[in-house]
Amino acid sequence: MQIKQLSEVTPRPRHVAVGEFDGVHVGHRAVIAGNDTVLTFEPHPMTVLKPEAAPKLLTSLELKAELIAELGVEELVIVPFDKKFAGQTPAEFIDRVLVQRLGASHVSVGTNFRFGHSAGGTTELLAADPRFQARVVPLVEGEGAIVSSSRIRRLISEGHVEQAADLLGQPFRLRGEVVSGDRRGRELGFPTANLVPDPGLVCPGNGVYACRVGKHAAAVNVGVRPTFDDGQGLLVEAFLLNFRGELYGEVLTVEFVARLRGEQRFDGIDALIEQMGRDVERTRELLGSTAA
Repeated sequence: MQIKQLSEVTPRPRHVAVGEFDGVHVGHRAVIAGNDTVLTFEPHPMTVLKPEAAPKLLTSLELKAELIAELGVEELVIVPFDKKFAGQTPAEFIDRVLVQRLGASHVSVGTNFRFGHSAGGTTELLAADPRFQARVVPLVEGEGAIVSSSRIRRLISEGHVEQAADLLGQPFRLRGEVVSGDRRGRELGFPTANLVPDPGLVCPGNGVYACRVGKHAAAVNVGVRPTFDDGQGLLVEAFLLNFRGELYGEVLTVEFVARLRGEQRFDGIDALIEQMGRDVERTRELLGSTAA
């Protein structure tokens, strides 16, 4: 898939799906289906228009691009979103972006898509334009409610990763660079790869999870290690089953498959080690030693 800035594209008859697409959930996938091009915005418009209300995101731009590429899209076009762009009228957005810059012959959006100054542009305005064919995709329901990025953010932050996966269409992914820790996991017999979560992205609620990291199954702790009270802050600690080696400096993608338990404080090291052993065995039961 080609990734381009809006200023880099030249017009051609494109089938374009337009939206923020944070998380690339099943509702987004319905909008994207059948299109060769996706138009998205970076940064998230709320960080520009109302930063105090901007949400933590499900996906970085890099990960969003990967998820979109997996859908068979040929081209991702990124709009650098700033106040000047936000100040365009809906008609200017249609004329300058969709028609003149992209040359769109087909435009797909979700029912709740709004665009232009003060979100004045509607799907009815798109559908009335004779220069392209507009496809307005109904909102998708899952488990009795509308699928939305905000709903998925809440589920993940509460630790409900299985429910979130149903709405995303795949397990939630978290990516980060492995950093040096205090090596306490190694001392306990469970050496972990430690990642510091990006504060601008959603992180699963504190607890222990069965995950996939590449081809390996992994027991992953998200939290602050209350047994040790070390004050290091939030860490994602992944124990990869059947793995030996060093991962410092590597960038890992962690897929959260199931929540095993909440984070808890133990009375002593022996009790902690015993529980960690149970967590690993439960992960093995769910995923095997490797996730491939």
